[in-house]
Amino acid sequence: MVADAWEALRRSLVYFRGQPVGTIAAYDHASEEVLNYDQVFVRDFVPSALAFLMNGEPDIVKHFLLKTLQLQGWEKRIDRFKLGEGAMPASFKVLHDPVRKTDSVIADFGESAIGRVAPVDSGFWWIILLRAYTKSTGDHSLAETPECQKGMRLILALCLSEGFDTFPTLLCADGCSMIDRRMGIYGYPIEIQALFFMALRCALVLLKHDAEGKEFIERIVKRLHALSYHMRSYFWLDFQQLNDIYQYKTEEYSHTAVNKFNVIPDSIPDWVFDFMPTHGGYFIGNVSPARMDFRWFALGNCVAILSSLATPEQASAIMDLFEERWEELVGEMPLKISYPAIESHEWRIVTGCDPKNTRWSYHNGGSWPVLLWLLTAACIKTGRPQIARRAIDLAESRLLKDGWPEYYDGKSGRYIGKQARKYQTWSIAGYLVAKMLLEDPSHLGMISLEEDKQMKPVIKRSSSWTC
Repeated sequence: MVADAWEALRRSLVYFRGQPVGTIAAYDHASEEVLNYDQVFVRDFVPSALAFLMNGEPDIVKHFLLKTLQLQGWEKRIDRFKLGEGAMPASFKVLHDPVRKTDSVIADFGESAIGRVAPVDSGFWWIILLRAYTKSTGDHSLAETPECQKGMRLILALCLSEGFDTFPTLLCADGCSMIDRRMGIYGYPIEIQALFFMALRCALVLLKHDAEGKEFIERIVKRLHALSYHMRSYFWLDFQQLNDIYQYKTEEYSHTAVNKFNVIPDSIPDWVFDFMPTHGGYFIGNVSPARMDFRWFALGNCVAILSSLATPEQASAIMDLFEERWEELVGEMPLKISYPAIESHEWRIVTGCDPKNTRWSYHNGGSWPVLLWLLTAACIKTGRPQIARRAIDLAESRLLKDGWPEYYDGKSGRYIGKQARKYQTWSIAGYLVAKMLLEDPSHLGMISLEEDKQMKPVIKRSSSWTC
């Protein structure tokens, strides 16, 4: 199965002027509609890149980092509006002209995407991957080039710019990340906040301590302190915190307010009371004025563990939740992207009647094999490799036989997704990375950051929201 996966991964390689620069999203010849699955996506390439790094093949990762950096420098327009200079593309496509024997590249910064949303996560993944490349190869020369330093500063300038924000979290539009369709994640989604935190920490070790770098380093340190406090205090949910929210008073005024976001206890959905185990917890999907999205999102919680946004106690609680709610979060195919599914009237309002995001499908409670690598990495970091082995065993019973689908549908993830592409590259790469991580846990270092002791707040256990 591993040999088949490597063969399929190599088949998906994209070349620009003879050099490999990425992998296409899916190599599915049976599908009539190609759409944009023949493009190299920044987020999709991350597990492919990690697989090649772990296999001692760093050149393709270097070429990808440099090619996307070059695309960042393009002028980016949607209709008559110019995008921020630091924006990274969602994807790019290499066009081969057999007559002239030339290669050219076209990039999508959101102007062709469904919904026309720019990818907030691309820049963060780029920084995280640059750090993984540097850590894996020991080669600091790439990150220290003026081009890479400038690229990082441009990304950071976009997300550290001052505005009307009262929170250190990043305000985002719906569909700006892996969940790239309308799914009610607008506001402050956990996936973006966790990636933001991890990218800031990676940038901190990659930026040079010159005049320009030092200015950003100071801003990053301040933001990290505020962001870690905010996320650990207000996004974290366990049995005790749920009970506290359930007893909240509303319409409190002044800085002494306990219910700082004026969340109405009656807005807590019924399912969360049954879902929350006595031991265990997770970072909820979103927190903003009068709104808490209690849904579980896998990517944000796994990245929170890997980046040490989660304290060791919180990381352990997230793994407890996996064990306690295995049927709900893993079922027959790892791993649920979100839980639970939204349906009926709520589905109509939140998704705009999206036919792709029906209940227990795609982003709406679908099961995504690519998330296996993130789960495995989180398991190894928290000393629970047996959870990863159990998940990999489940995946191995189906993935190859089913043709490496993009996602699975159903409450337990039993059915191949109704619009799932076969030979989805990141399903293949995610499996390979999970296997290699279990075989050699030392690989974890390239995608994991140890806890920064300076950012260790007191985790509250009282009914107050103050530390």
